Amino acid sequence: MANIYLPEHYKIVSATGGCRTTNGGVTFDVVNLEQAVMVWIVAHFRQAVAHATTIQPVVGINVAAATAITFATEWWLNADVSTTDTLVAQTAATSCACTAAATDHLMVIKIDPADVAAQNATFSYLGGTIATSGQATDFVSAVYYIQNRYPQATPATAIV
Repeated sequence: MANIYLPEHYKIVSATGGCRTTNGGVTFDVVNLEQAVMVWIVAHFRQAVAHATTIQPVVGINVAAATAITFATEWWLNADVSTTDTLVAQTAATSCACTAAATDHLMVIKIDPADVAAQNATFSYLGGTIATSGQATDFVSAVYYIQNRYPQATPATAIV
């Protein structure tokens, strides 16, 4: 098995530009999927107040024309990172929600660019939204891990 070097094989891009409150909602930065083999969205939620906060992945032909995914995607959830390091596979869905608990959650969402193209052959951009939690003390930080088609020491930019 070949060694995999995370920064060379995966383009790592902040989706939220750091830690953000989910009060008022969050719009992810958009990334280009043209050189992607697979993409994972990894989100860490700090839920001080219980809320079933939901990530809605969106895709489109450009940054301005985003639409919710229509394909069910695989995703995993650890509903309380203080008690376990286990990610539990959830039922594939078009959106992914935390449990309504005042705990720190870790969520991993798998996006296959082939599914994006199947939704619409012209789509090559990925983003996401989080509807408002209505809780000023609930936060999220999300990162894209984009598996590169052509690994290299300095992967090409994915930011749109």
